[in-house]
Amino acid sequence: MADSKRKIADCRLYPSEKNCSLTISGTEEEVLTAAVQHAVTSHGHKESPELREQIRGFLKDEK
Repeated sequence: MADSKRKIADCRLYPSEKNCSLTISGTEEEVLTAAVQHAVTSHGHKESPELREQIRGFLKDEK
């Protein structure tokens, strides 16, 4: 039985210079933590509360 609280962050939905294809799934907090780490290490963003909130807004429910 799938947990309805699972979320995904899919880089393919957001244009980047790297044409990143990473998709992260899990609980909202797991995905948010991993997506922020990925944004900082792979895309050069600066970690900040604003980045966390922006990424939180990008999360989708896993189908």
